[in-house]
Amino acid sequence: CKAIASPDVSNFVVSIILLVGILISYLPQHIKIIRRRSSRGLSPMFVLLGTVSGTAGIANILTLPASRADMGCCKEISTFACTAALLGIAQVGVQWTCFFFIMLLFLIFFPRRVDGVDEPDLPTWVEAIVVLSVSMAFFIAVFIASVVFIYAQPDHLQGWANFLGITGTILASLQYLPQIWTTWKLQHVMSLSIPMMCIQTPGSFVWAASLAARLGPEGWSAWGLYCVTGCLQGVLLCMGISFWLRDRRQASHESEGGPSGS
Repeated sequence: CKAIASPDVSNFVVSIILLVGILISYLPQHIKIIRRRSSRGLSPMFVLLGTVSGTAGIANILTLPASRADMGCCKEISTFACTAALLGIAQVGVQWTCFFFIMLLFLIFFPRRVDGVDEPDLPTWVEAIVVLSVSMAFFIAVFIASVVFIYAQPDHLQGWANFLGITGTILASLQYLPQIWTTWKLQHVMSLSIPMMCIQTPGSFVWAASLAARLGPEGWSAWGLYCVTGCLQGVLLCMGISFWLRDRRQASHESEGGPSGS
């Protein structure tokens, strides 16, 4: 507990900024889906894997012995030091909550087929049910298993946390592949938010550095996840920007050609 009794103020400020930044970064995506009243353009597998990997991420940091030691030290250190020590957990918790809300919006504003209109790229209701069912089943299974390891098998808690971290990293790595494919097929971002990706892509690496400074090499399973997602999200961001610039140029050419053709 002595190591966290006197937290670095600069690191505390950076962690607070990251916490607020994580929340703000998801707002453009939430707002865009609500304004469009459609989640068209979001891959069901992207939403599913993002929710499940987020669940693995929050469970990972909550079961890491280092994190649990920090939580236990809150009884012996000041409120400020306790808050600083738990900011990493809060960051992961906010991230999981925000993506879980994306899943809910995806289901609430699930794109519906229009009678007589052939739209082969639209997801089906079966896929929506799979997203919800698997997400909830995974959450319940991880919760029960984590409780068992914490109270019945504490000696294997580090291994369980590492397993969750590896699982989260693999799922997060796969998460962006179906979304990249969906965006490429549609040739448009639709309900996918470019501002969200602009904030999150560099933010993933800053966040990973913050967690690495807090948890050290032993917490690689927590911060490694965000290095991987940052790289893949960067690919999706570049694709989205290229489509946006293409559409802007096309709209500009059409507006310039309108008067001359009339």
